[in-house]
Amino acid sequence: MQFLENNHLLGLIIGISTFLIIGIFHPIVVKAEYYWGTRCWWIFLVTGITGIILSLLTDNVLFAALLGVFAFSSFWTIKELFEQEERVRKGWFPKNPKRTYKF
Repeated sequence: MQFLENNHLLGLIIGISTFLIIGIFHPIVVKAEYYWGTRCWWIFLVTGITGIILSLLTDNVLFAALLGVFAFSSFWTIKELFEQEERVRKGWFPKNPKRTYKF
């Protein structure tokens, strides 16, 4: 950690990690909606709340920042789940033939 701070790399690491966290959540949204629909939104709510709590409990700036990004990406995923359902309804993404849809 001291190396990152001394060489002014902390912001760069946080930025790259934020990019990766957000990038990982996109396929998670697509797969979660495909297999479970929007009824799994509460999992992301619990994950987000857990991330916030862990972020508040850590003294490490890097981990606190990344946990915060993870938490709010989880919250954003809730919104994206419902938007993904709309994209499936429009035919932009495939429907799961094993599920029944409300549309």
